[in-house]
Amino acid sequence: MVAHTPGLSMSITTAVKRALAAPLYIAIAWNAGIAQAQTLTVANFGGANAAAQQLAFYTPFEATTKGAKVRGVEYTGDLAQVKAMVERGAPQWDVVEVESTDLAAGCAAGLFVRLDRAAFPHASMLLPGTAQECGLGAFVWSTVLAFDSQRFGKDRPKTWADFWDTQRFPGKRGLRKGVRYNLEIALMADGVHRRDVYAQLASEAGMARAIKKLEQLKPHIVWWESGAQAPQKLLDGTVSMTTAFNGRVAAANAAGATGRLSIVWTDAIYEMDYWAIVRGTPQQALALEFLRFTTSEAAQLAFSQAIPYGPTHMGAILRYEQNRPRSAEPAGPGGSHNPLIDLSIAPSDLPSAPANLRKALGFDAGFWRIHGPALERRWSGSAP
Repeated sequence: MVAHTPGLSMSITTAVKRALAAPLYIAIAWNAGIAQAQTLTVANFGGANAAAQQLAFYTPFEATTKGAKVRGVEYTGDLAQVKAMVERGAPQWDVVEVESTDLAAGCAAGLFVRLDRAAFPHASMLLPGTAQECGLGAFVWSTVLAFDSQRFGKDRPKTWADFWDTQRFPGKRGLRKGVRYNLEIALMADGVHRRDVYAQLASEAGMARAIKKLEQLKPHIVWWESGAQAPQKLLDGTVSMTTAFNGRVAAANAAGATGRLSIVWTDAIYEMDYWAIVRGTPQQALALEFLRFTTSEAAQLAFSQAIPYGPTHMGAILRYEQNRPRSAEPAGPGGSHNPLIDLSIAPSDLPSAPANLRKALGFDAGFWRIHGPALERRWSGSAP
């Protein structure tokens, strides 16, 4: 069985660097005859993410796997729906996209099929933390500080401390509704280094410090729930800064904001969304093929080119970064751009790029499984 990893390992950056020096190859043979007029229903979080999945995952999988059809459906991430299906013994969904804490909770509750690492021949090329007991990492995403560049001049926000500075940077602040991520961000805004955040939150003093810091921002907070709401609140002027999913900010810029929305990568919080197979599905074999296909190098590269969420396949990270235009880089001999790029420091729009991972906080799902209930109770009595 796949060993469980409590949270995204901080060794990801090291693993990517090693992969950059390794031969770029992987051979995955898809079983083209596995599906005969079978429909696979995949529950996702909708929006720009779902559109990218259709382009990079669903349509190519149908073309590669004879007779297979993929039907994407949007859901909120509420595991109660999955639990009800499993208990009835008639799952309507075959594969679900879940966040890391929900993957662990669903696995413990018996909602998901346990996976055998041997079923994924390319597992050694996947980022640390990708292969879990009941899931396989679909992509890496980050919660970032996003701001409306039109609201500020040359003096722009660069840190979470700036997010709290409403005198220097006027305007409302958008935060995702709930306790996760916000307490980590509050501690970093209060001067705690990202490497010490979870040690602080595990203590009574650290918990109180985070909540006190968040309460300071209370008069300025505007809550959001769905990923599309954060960039929209920037564009309509409701807030001047917000936490946001990096891919949703990029999608808003591509859809017409034309670079108006900016991202701060320093102290972003990164984690994975996972694919999980619903226990009791009659399409388990097809679902396993889907997981193998969508985590392949080619599929991961196509997905990141459709929306800048990070690949979990190290070969895809390499190919994305090597092929991306870098007009701002210094010219080499003869005026051409230097082809030798140090990807550990080169700017990137991917959360799983080495340059961004090295200055980000890895979300610790294991911490939240242990300490989450206490934090939720403490937060419920003081949330704005």
